[in-house]
Amino acid sequence: MISSRILEQLPFKCEEGLGLALASDDDGAVMVFHWCNKPFFQVIGLDETDVIGHRATIFVGPEMDQGVHLLTIDKLMRWEHFSVKVRLTKKNGEPVWVTMTWTPLTDPENGNRWWLCSLIELQSHPERSKKVLDFRNQSSANDLVTQYTEQIAHLESENGRLRSIAKAVTRDSNEDPLTGLSNRRHFEAKVSFWISALRKRGTAFAILYIDLDRFKTINDTLGHEAGDGLLVAVASMLKRITLNSDLVARLGGDEFVILRPLGESALEISGLADKIIREMSRPFECDGKSISCGASVGVAIADKNAKNPEDVVGDADTALYHAKSTGRARWSFFTAEMHAQSVAIRHLAAELLVACERKEFVPYFQPLVDASTGRITGVEVLVRWSHPTRGLMPPKDFLDVAAQMGIVAEIDAILFSRLSEAVTYLDTAHTEVPRFAINVSAGRLSDSALLHDIKVSGIDPKRLTVEILESVYLERNHDATSWTLEELREFGVEVAVDDFGTGHASVQGLLQIKPDVLKIDRQFVQPAAESKRARALVESLIGIGKSLGLKVVAEGVESEAQAQLARDLGCDILQGFYFGKPMAEPDLFKVLNDTKGCLWRPTSKIQQSELSINILR
Repeated sequence: MISSRILEQLPFKCEEGLGLALASDDDGAVMVFHWCNKPFFQVIGLDETDVIGHRATIFVGPEMDQGVHLLTIDKLMRWEHFSVKVRLTKKNGEPVWVTMTWTPLTDPENGNRWWLCSLIELQSHPERSKKVLDFRNQSSANDLVTQYTEQIAHLESENGRLRSIAKAVTRDSNEDPLTGLSNRRHFEAKVSFWISALRKRGTAFAILYIDLDRFKTINDTLGHEAGDGLLVAVASMLKRITLNSDLVARLGGDEFVILRPLGESALEISGLADKIIREMSRPFECDGKSISCGASVGVAIADKNAKNPEDVVGDADTALYHAKSTGRARWSFFTAEMHAQSVAIRHLAAELLVACERKEFVPYFQPLVDASTGRITGVEVLVRWSHPTRGLMPPKDFLDVAAQMGIVAEIDAILFSRLSEAVTYLDTAHTEVPRFAINVSAGRLSDSALLHDIKVSGIDPKRLTVEILESVYLERNHDATSWTLEELREFGVEVAVDDFGTGHASVQGLLQIKPDVLKIDRQFVQPAAESKRARALVESLIGIGKSLGLKVVAEGVESEAQAQLARDLGCDILQGFYFGKPMAEPDLFKVLNDTKGCLWRPTSKIQQSELSINILR
């Protein structure tokens, strides 16, 4: 929709044929028409369908002077107000001379940038700006020569300027402005050309898809200038280690790509991939700073045996994803297995969209038990996909793909709806479940829709716990995340840090998050009953939580010994298969009614001590 604030400005700008085009923030010459008045269509002889939704290239025809065209592009790119007299071609082929005026506008409400294009039809061919030389008024022949010389110099200067503009437009359309490498547009054009050459002459080629590891962390910690410096240094390194026949491009962000003709052996391709990994493992010097940043590389080849060579870019990207998922700082070659996996993922993605429409996602519940009384204190809510043919699917089988598709919020909304129904059912049946804990992904933590889902669910926020990974918060520590956490606290929602101690744990992180609950990961809890070292580690993690006044939860409890030890070491709440696996709502209802809410009868510390003495005897 065009803002009323923009339309209000039109009478003051021009009264002739008017057109409004929404422009790109990055390039004023890139725009799309959204509105035109009737005189506008009449002047250029086009219909509404020919203009609305189209770019200003509708003006460019065989009658337009190239110099005027390039001058117009230059002015538009610079966001300058200007007028030109130009010859256009109507839809019926008839030429028309117009005065075309471009005026830049800015919407004060949202910052959008627009162009107001004014067209005035000229009734006759505009007179060319020539001076008529009257020999009677010339003082001498020398004055005439001087005047001609000045005019010729001016024309040569203007032609030179227009040639420079033409070169700049061509260069900028193919070049990444930061690194000087080819940009995505140029890369895609070259890939199409190489695929055509492969089909005609059998000329095979390889693509190496490169993604920097930990680039976001460098950008966030050292600043964008350091990040840009690193990108420039990487670009320089890639140019240094590649051949003149290679095409090196930056696709955007921290993604680079190399196109290389395939020689007699693929060994040179693997050798180049090895060299990239080695070079990226070395520190880069950027503005006096030493920056370490590895890279992952995906490699794919398009040759005469390729059934669909146009898929080679996607194949290289798939290989890159495989390299990153297996540990980063390595390269991976696209294989048939990866292709099968890629096809499976695309099929899964299609099924996920259908699942969202059919609302096939359901909540499952795992009990949380009070360590001192054995009574239920709440449940962790875990999503399951009730697949029509595969049966019940755990989140590890589909959530990663859902996150890549950007539909986690839709799944969460479905889950909240089902959870609200379950809470109502349990409360109506007088089945005690004091609190419901839900897991929140990285993207959802900074998504305001999370707060909306909680509000409309009808569940008392004071009965909700939001569980986040500490690593998620530290990697996405920005205003939106902090604001979401503050809003959750304002609602009365409890915040828990999940999987504490799994490699990202830090007291500093806990101080930033300010959680109410600390959950110790199962990999520490389970061996603690048999290992003194593991027990000491669990005790220290519990001590951190207690020193900050947090409730501490032991995850992964699978035996009586683990439960007793976690209780004795100071855990407040226990969770694990020993008290119940994740279960559907009817099963939870039955378990809680059969046990009257008491899922475990802990042995007192005195009884436990006496039992140990008897065993020793």
